[in-house]
Amino acid sequence: MTVPLYSHEQEFQGYIPERYALKLEAHGVAKLVRQKGGVRKGVIRRAVMHRRPGDPDPSTVRDYMGKGYSYKHHLEDGHRPWALKPLGGRVSRDDQNVELHLAPDCTRPIFLRVLLDCLVEAA
Repeated sequence: MTVPLYSHEQEFQGYIPERYALKLEAHGVAKLVRQKGGVRKGVIRRAVMHRRPGDPDPSTVRDYMGKGYSYKHHLEDGHRPWALKPLGGRVSRDDQNVELHLAPDCTRPIFLRVLLDCLVEAA
C-alpha cells in the first residue's frame, strides 16, 4: 500500500510505500497521520516531513506580492493620501516632507540614465 508524502510546507511530494513511511517515523524525520475512527482506525493516511535545519523558510503571500513602497500619509488637515516610502529607512509621522527624501542624491544620475535608455525616438 502507498502513502502520500508531504513536505513540511504541506506540499505534495509523491507516494511512498507504507514501510518507508514507518521508517521515516521511526527515525524522527516524518509524522504519520492516521485515521482516527471507524472501521479503518489507525490506517496511515499521509506522511508529513518535519522541518530540518537548512530547509528554506515556508513561503508566504508577501513573498509573491513584493515589498510595499507606499503608505498612507497623514496630513494635518485630516486627509490621508498615498506617499512613497523613503529608500533610506522608516517614515516619521512628524516629517511632512517625506517626498523630498525618496533617494540619495548619488542615485539620481543612475535613475536618469535608466529613464533616458527607456525612451524611444518618435518615428
